[in-house]
Amino acid sequence: MFAKYWEPGRVKTRLAASIGDQAASRLYHRFVLTLLRRFAHVGQRRVLAYAPAERGAEFAAWAPAGWQLAPQAGGDLGQRIQAYFAGALRDGATRVVLVGSDTPNLPVEYVDEAFQRLSQVPVVLGPADDGGYYLVGAAGCVPPIFAGIPWSSPQVWPQTVARLRDAGCPYGVLPPWYDVDDLASLRRMDRDLACAAKLDEPLGELREELSRAMAMNDD
Repeated sequence: MFAKYWEPGRVKTRLAASIGDQAASRLYHRFVLTLLRRFAHVGQRRVLAYAPAERGAEFAAWAPAGWQLAPQAGGDLGQRIQAYFAGALRDGATRVVLVGSDTPNLPVEYVDEAFQRLSQVPVVLGPADDGGYYLVGAAGCVPPIFAGIPWSSPQVWPQTVARLRDAGCPYGVLPPWYDVDDLASLRRMDRDLACAAKLDEPLGELREELSRAMAMNDD
């Protein structure tokens, strides 16, 4: 999982424009903790790749047992993702799945399915509603999809798929999901959590934090 340090004013800036820097920072911190706990038993090896590198102590203080910590490489998002996949595959991993920290309510079964799909195809992607992807997985080698991509734009998905097709690389597609980046997607998650038949403990705690943030915004 990729995550940033939850410094106010440096994370969730679009959301912060609606609910304030401090509230957005607290929520993002909760996003990270929620995902670490929910995915604590997914895969054989779990790595929290954090940024910036000098914040390792803060992440170590919150990471549950079973997670290894590693600083992200430098460069833009594509360079950092490519470096992570290259390192993981070089270290002996046969299937690598990477998620971000903007999808705290992502179904665990989607990540399990990604690992399963990588037994059949070399690349798997989870399309996000904003035109990007919430998950990318690779088996065997690093796919040619990370350089020259206009990150944080609706063109991420079509350009990524075009790269794979041009390279003749088979890929699997997971069900769509959404990133929580602004007030509209925050409200969407609030509704989804409220309508869920049952929430695991981390999602229950996230809902409580979210309810407080929404109440303050409504005021």
